[in-house]
Amino acid sequence: MNDMIVLALQNDSTRSVSFRLTGMNAVPTIKGVGTDWHNLSHHGKDPAKINELKIVEEAEFSAFNDFLTKLKGIEENGKNLLDHTSVLFGSNLGNASSHNWRNLPVILAGGGYQHGNYLAFDEDNNTPLSNLFVSLAQRMGVETDQFGSSTSAGVPGLKTG
Repeated sequence: MNDMIVLALQNDSTRSVSFRLTGMNAVPTIKGVGTDWHNLSHHGKDPAKINELKIVEEAEFSAFNDFLTKLKGIEENGKNLLDHTSVLFGSNLGNASSHNWRNLPVILAGGGYQHGNYLAFDEDNNTPLSNLFVSLAQRMGVETDQFGSSTSAGVPGLKTG
């Protein structure tokens, strides 16, 4: 699927793609994994489940790295396609084991932003994810200062390159 997304972006068939990993109730075809993904996400601190979940998550990040590497390897207008593409990778849960939706783990790659930073926010009074969506929209030329439940037009510490 990543190859198809890269091709669609490269030939300008689209500039917006959503890709969702599915199969939560199926056992992934990954060596060393024998439990379905959803059950693993509710590990209850069981070391065996956590070890299997680690294998699944390492496979996810390996595929994500391959995707970013492909985007970076394509030249577009004097830069690489990754520089021209904002890629947001994340989860709808901060702690899937307890269905906690606070403090979502997200990665923003590409898009002309300065990278190599880890931004952390107040755990109890967290920055809404929708603030990031305002920044992304503005980078795409949308004139807006708010999106959904945003509280500001951006995320502290997020800088463009």
